[in-house]
Amino acid sequence: MASHLKVHYFQHIAGEGFGSCYTYLKQQGAVISATEFFALPIDQALEIEALPSIEDVDLLIIMGGTMSVNDEANFPWLKIEKRWLRRYLAAGKPAIGLCLGGQLIANALGAAVSRNEQQELGWATVRKIQHVPTECFELPEQFNVMQWHSETFEIPKGAVHLAENTVCRNQMYQIGKNVLGFQFHPEIVPETLALFLENDDELNKFSGQYVATETELKKSPKLNFIEGNQILNSAIDYVLRQTVY
Repeated sequence: MASHLKVHYFQHIAGEGFGSCYTYLKQQGAVISATEFFALPIDQALEIEALPSIEDVDLLIIMGGTMSVNDEANFPWLKIEKRWLRRYLAAGKPAIGLCLGGQLIANALGAAVSRNEQQELGWATVRKIQHVPTECFELPEQFNVMQWHSETFEIPKGAVHLAENTVCRNQMYQIGKNVLGFQFHPEIVPETLALFLENDDELNKFSGQYVATETELKKSPKLNFIEGNQILNSAIDYVLRQTVY
């Protein structure tokens, strides 16, 4: 990974920063910048020119958020973000979408995002899809990761379905060799989880068989975070492997 790699991330809510991949990328000497959509005044129109020049981004990482990708009326910047994403993806550049980020990439490319039958919140087992093409991103047969979502994406046209679980079939997809979309949160670290848990209003929106309690989440062993963090680091290496800087 080149020392002058320019990484940009889209952040949608305060407190949900880069997670584990910040440390990993800084260790590689990457220069990191961010667009903080949550800091925009709700009534301020966002011009696409306010977002980074596509030529100035070597890797894009799109974080999660509490809003729906369909809620452009309350979050008008979503429309501009998706328009910019289409341009960026058309340029064939590396991108990783995490939870809402994975939904945004899918939706920008015409795939539907809708309410999942069950909400997921907590540690859950995800399985690798069998018989994907050998050149695709390699996942463990099954792995345990943090889920925190009410909605789910359809697999975009032309993408490869990589992972699933019993509660939500579409857990991960790949487009070409430069784009990976996750429904789960591989980036989460104990500090990020603690910030999530401070938002009582958000926790109160979740219920059902596959929703862990706040007490259970607070007892999450540190070992639980490692597998997802390692998968994300490998994903970063994978999407960057196609590009020479």
